[in-house]
Amino acid sequence: MTFLKFTLGAISGLALAMPCVAADIYVIGHKGLGVAGADIRDVFVGDKQVEGGTKIVPLDNSAAQKDFLEKVVKVESAKYASIWAKKGFRDGLNPPAVKSGDAEVIAAVKSTPGAIGYVTSKPPEDVKLIQKY
Repeated sequence: MTFLKFTLGAISGLALAMPCVAADIYVIGHKGLGVAGADIRDVFVGDKQVEGGTKIVPLDNSAAQKDFLEKVVKVESAKYASIWAKKGFRDGLNPPAVKSGDAEVIAAVKSTPGAIGYVTSKPPEDVKLIQKY
């Protein structure tokens, strides 16, 4: 009995010590958008605004933003907000519209030419998968 308690205790302690694995991030775009995976960071920090004559419309996903910023943009939330505050003041740009979750991002991407966003669920066939992280 003591051995069983020790073993279960060790296993549960080990499980707590294991790092959490973040969900995959899928960057998706409107079907006609020609943005490449290498351009994603530039789009979301306002450095790339047009692709093939189409105005790019980036969309943030509040449910996945923290993971997206860490994995893809490689900045913390405060730095991201600072980047957009400067862009707004200096260049008159607005930050990406914030959607509440995957369903809202997918609906907006489908209906908005030039839209690009990110989700954690596997995207449907009627949007363009730009990059998986």
